[in-house]
This record gives sequence, structure tokens and C-alpha cells, in this order.
Amino acid sequence: MNASLAPQTVRRPLILAAVMLASFMIAIEATIVSTAMPQIAGQLGQLQYYAWVFSSFLLAQTATTVVFGKLADLYGRRSVLLVGISIFLLGSILCGFAWSMPALIAFRLIQGLGAGAIQPVSITVIGDLYAAHERGKVQGWLASVWGVSSVIGPLAGGLIIQHVSWAWIFWINVPIGLAAAAGFFLFLRETVTTHERSVDVAGAGLFTVAIASLMVALTEAGASDGRFAVLAAAVCLVAAALFVVQERRARDPMVAFALWTRRAIATTNAATLFSGMAVIGLTTFLPMYVQAVMGRSPLEAGFMLTAMVLGWPIAATLGARNFGRFGLRRILVFGAALLPVGAVPFVLLSPTTSPLVAGLGSLIMGFGMGFLSTAAIVLIQDSVGWTERGAATASNLFARNLGSTLGAAVLGTVLNASLARDHSGSLQQVQELLHGQGAIVGAAASRAGLAHGLHLTFWGVLIIALLAVLLSVFVPRVTFGTRPPE
Repeated sequence: MNASLAPQTVRRPLILAAVMLASFMIAIEATIVSTAMPQIAGQLGQLQYYAWVFSSFLLAQTATTVVFGKLADLYGRRSVLLVGISIFLLGSILCGFAWSMPALIAFRLIQGLGAGAIQPVSITVIGDLYAAHERGKVQGWLASVWGVSSVIGPLAGGLIIQHVSWAWIFWINVPIGLAAAAGFFLFLRETVTTHERSVDVAGAGLFTVAIASLMVALTEAGASDGRFAVLAAAVCLVAAALFVVQERRARDPMVAFALWTRRAIATTNAATLFSGMAVIGLTTFLPMYVQAVMGRSPLEAGFMLTAMVLGWPIAATLGARNFGRFGLRRILVFGAALLPVGAVPFVLLSPTTSPLVAGLGSLIMGFGMGFLSTAAIVLIQDSVGWTERGAATASNLFARNLGSTLGAAVLGTVLNASLARDHSGSLQQVQELLHGQGAIVGAAASRAGLAHGLHLTFWGVLIIALLAVLLSVFVPRVTFGTRPPE
């Protein structure tokens, strides 16, 4: 089945408003949760699962994006969007009631399922409603949503943590989601025509099992009894092998391996994957360092991330305007090169360092991601014909989301291993430190141990960023504006 929208020019501004509300709900989630997580972890405990709060959301979103995109073709955009918003809001409400870190992780996974439906289908609705020559202006409106959320998210997160329960970090989504759902329900009209389409549910399931078991293996790798980690690694290998077999035999696979064998797509997606790993390391662990080690407020920690999210769209705009002048590959490599430059200030952080140093590093990494991600998308789109452009674009988004998922897990493992090896028995003290109890006995030692572990994660971010630069060098030259025949 294929869904096409009936003419509804009068309703377009109202539908666009609903799309912007839904996008805002997803966009603000990143900065507001990152700002609040040190306090949440301090209250709930089980610090070793800190990174899982981010990874579970990203894993569910990555695994279901392609599936929900195809379901939108089968059953219509409105139905999938309403289901996605409902799932996201259910997860948000449950997150606010979480009584432990594993419960929060499970509820964040539900949130991720909803995000996997909302984000791609919202973009599809814009493509349905607006002609190509109109989309540039509309994309500007959508970009402004991410810019506004980058300012409001840290501010709201800091204020909520300081004055009310952290549960409102998640419950604030409810009125926004209900308003977006009302807009889609009232104004989005569709005619759905029959068209046969295959949905690779088995591929999505095997992918989820493979990545989840890999995350478990990494998390348990430092445990005294490594048998559970070995078992999880074995499950990962089996699921990954079955995933490859499934994707090669599926009629409409989740991941088109034929595309990934082409040099332009393989190298660009590889650089994108590592850039996603580097950035998630920053957004996940920088707020913890700023608050627990430097002793700054959640509001200050949040605004360190704001610098990155503001730099991203500025660089994306500058890069897009200069594709014809400098070429796609040069802009992509330049963006990749900015990532390790931005990571250096984090390696140099100390408890007495000015927060402006962290803000500068965030800004530079934001610029790097803006140049790299925009050039990567256009380079991939210009290297294939029209019939493959959707799958090629999805492959790049998939690579970035997968990188974020793996980055949070790998760097979280680095932190856990450091705390377990060098400061055995101090996890409870670190938890109390994150909870704001700076006067506890042994607080200085716990702060030093946490600072050491976080420095190792920042070194990991720097190494990963350098690998992204190395991979970007192998991206072939693709002349801007010369697409293959349609």
C-alpha cells in the first residue's frame, strides 16, 4: 500500500506546526536528559548502567526507524504518527515513575520505539506536503526547532532538577505530545492506495538482539565473573550472523548491503558512524564531569552542550552554501578534522578549569558535525540514482544512530572499568557525589576517581574522533550537482 496526501494547502501550516511540535519533543529529549542524568543516577544508583539510559533509547530508535517508515507506506502517515506519539508518551510517563536504573532503561527503550516512528514519518509528511522548491524554507523552520530546543533543554533541565522532581524531565513531554497528536488527528488527511510492501521485522529483531547483547557484553566485561559477558558476546555473534543472512535474503531488507559495498557510501557511512560515537561520548559524560567533578550547577552543565547544538546548524548552513565552491569531500574532511580539535579541551579539563573551555570544545565539535553530516548526506545522495536515494540516505542516518548507540556503550564501559579497577568499593560514594552530597566522607577520593575515569572516556572520544578523520580521507571525490541519471 502507498499513502499519498490529498490536496490540503489550507491545512499545511497547521500540519507543519504539528510536525514541529513532534520534532521539538524528540529534539529536547537529548539535552534535557543529559543535563539531569547525573542527579538521576545519584538517586537511583547502579552507576554501571549509566550509559544504558542513552543507549537503550538510541538502540530502539535505530532498529525501528526503517520499519516504521515502511509501515507508514502501508497504513498511512497519520496512523503511524499517532501510534508513535502514544508509545513515546507512555514511555515518558513510565520514566517519571522509574524506581531503579534497570526500570528507567526499560522505559527509555519504550520511548525510543516511539521516536523511531515519529522522526522519519514526520520528515516524510513534509516531503508529501511540500514541493521540492518549497522544502528549503520548511527545513529551515525544522532546523530552528533543534536550535530552540538546544537552548530551552538545558535551561528547563537545570530548573527542574533544582526546584522540582526529576520526573518532570520526562513528564514535560506529555502536553507537547498531546498537542502534536491533536494536530495530526484533526488536520492530516490521506488517501491510502494498495501497494505491496515488505517489512523486515525479522531483520529489525535480530539487529536489536545483536546490539543489545553486545552492550551487555561490554557492560559485564569488567565483572569478576566474566562468564555472563562471554555468553552475551556469543549471543551477539550468532544474532549478527543471522542478521546478515536475513538481510541478504529479505525482499526489502532493513540494511541494503549492496549499497554498503560501494566506496562512496561505505567510507562516508564509516566516518559518520565514528563521528556519532564521538559526539554521544560528549553529550553523555560531559554533564557528569561539569557537575560532579567541577562542582558546577546542572544549568551550567546543560549550557556546555548548548554550544555544540548551536554550532551544528550554523556549520551545516555554511557548508551547504559552499558545496559548489570547495566540493563535498573537502567540506566533509574539514568537518571530520574539527572533531579531534574540539575533543582536545576535554582531555585538558580539571576541577579548576573554566567552564568556557568545555563550551569551546563543544562549539568546535558542533561545527565539525555540522560540516560533516551535511556533506555526508549530500555526497551519498549525489552518488546514486533516484531509485536508490531513499535507501542510501537512510543508510547514513542508520550509521550515525548506530554509532551513537555503540559509543555510549563502549565509553560507558571505559568509565565502569576505571572505577572498578582503581577505586574499588567507591561506587556508592560516587553515587552520593552525583546526588549532590559533596560533604560525604571520602568525597575527595571519589571525585578524583570519577575525574580519572571520565578523563579516560574523553581520551576515548579523542581517539574515536581521530579515526573518523582517518576514514574521511578515504571518501572519494563526488562532484556536487552531477547526480547519476534518474
